[in-house]
Amino acid sequence: MSRPALSADCSACAALCCLALALDRGESFAIDKPAGTPCPNLAGHACAIHADLAKKGFPGCTRYSCHGAGQRVVQEVFAGRSWQDDPALTGPMIAAFGDMRAVQSRLELLVAAEALPLAKGDAARRDALERALWPEALDTARLDGFATSPLSREIDTFVASLRRYVPAP
Repeated sequence: MSRPALSADCSACAALCCLALALDRGESFAIDKPAGTPCPNLAGHACAIHADLAKKGFPGCTRYSCHGAGQRVVQEVFAGRSWQDDPALTGPMIAAFGDMRAVQSRLELLVAAEALPLAKGDAARRDALERALWPEALDTARLDGFATSPLSREIDTFVASLRRYVPAP
């Protein structure tokens, strides 16, 4: 398996951000929407007002990226199935989306670390930690609680240790 994409592919998702995330009325969103409630602008798996998001009061939607978490959940974890086709998947998909966002966030940091002049041992550790984030088979059990898992803490500690490679301004 190759490295997962770090950019969103909404066509391979099931509008998980439009379901899982809360919206707070203000300058970024025209409405309040609790987490776990589908956005009223959803039409199937797509946004009915996507071309006019900013004009209609949703510039926060145009700025948001799941960094590929949505499509990984739908395609890798749930094999293309959707909460819209099977409502029993709603809770598990929301939970997996939250965990996958934490995975993709760590993956993004490790990928960025490729640009640093890492010592051989640190480069090897970075590679191993990155590969741990894209195993051959992902499922909800492997994702469950990732943000507070030992692997997540190990990555966070490792990334923090890389400060020594970043030149002072």
